[in-house]
Amino acid sequence: LTFWLFLGIYLAALLGNGLIITAVACDYCLHTPMYFFLLNLSLIDLGSISTTLPKAMANSLWDNRAISYPGCAAQLFFLLFLITAEYCLLTVMAYDRYVAICKPLHYGTLLGSRACVHMAAAAWGSAFLHAVLHTANTFSLPLCRGNALDQFFCEIPQILKLSCSDSYLREVGLIVVGASLCLGWFVFIVVSYAQILRAVLRIPSEQGRHKAFSTCLPHLAVVSLYVSTGIFAYLKPPSISSPVLNLVVSFLYSVVPPAVNPLIYSMRNKELKDSL
Repeated sequence: LTFWLFLGIYLAALLGNGLIITAVACDYCLHTPMYFFLLNLSLIDLGSISTTLPKAMANSLWDNRAISYPGCAAQLFFLLFLITAEYCLLTVMAYDRYVAICKPLHYGTLLGSRACVHMAAAAWGSAFLHAVLHTANTFSLPLCRGNALDQFFCEIPQILKLSCSDSYLREVGLIVVGASLCLGWFVFIVVSYAQILRAVLRIPSEQGRHKAFSTCLPHLAVVSLYVSTGIFAYLKPPSISSPVLNLVVSFLYSVVPPAVNPLIYSMRNKELKDSL
């Protein structure tokens, strides 16, 4: 049952994100900053869900939960890299929507093709450095409390439970700093959308308000799900931790967003639906 569930989710994510990538790449009308960032988001989603689910499906099918030490390190690195890149990109997309709605006359200047490439490159580059730092720090810890993780993929909180050294506090400190940065980005996103809401409510035509909301609400839904589950997974107090809760929360932040993002972004987007 687990195998078929994972397979269905994986195929849905491949199909949805693949269609968005194809539509944006092939339709000249979608060659705009918003869809450029959406193309990057779909690439990240394909990568992140391919980092966890294929191995989980293989383990479920063969009734084997084993993963090699280098394989675990590689999985952790790529998952951190892609998830961080997604969050950075969601922040950039919030700025894109803010400029498009609140400063439309400056949109072409502030978000030209070169600026978009630079922002996307900054998101990918900062995510790479973040993943290298955490992966190197986590796997430099001595592990002496067994080798079994209560998770379907390699995750920092689960690996830290196996550490027998006080140096694990160094990684906990890095997680807290990273979570603080994430909260800062989230505040930026919330402030951007507060300004967007004020601007949208001043639009005289109902059609104009509907178009603005149709491009902003999907993004806000994705950000809310992603941030709430991700931060809870890494910062939840040990007193409420349980194997089932850990599994559900990790599933929500690592598997659900890549699968539902294509649906959320295309459901209220007429241009993307017409292109598809």
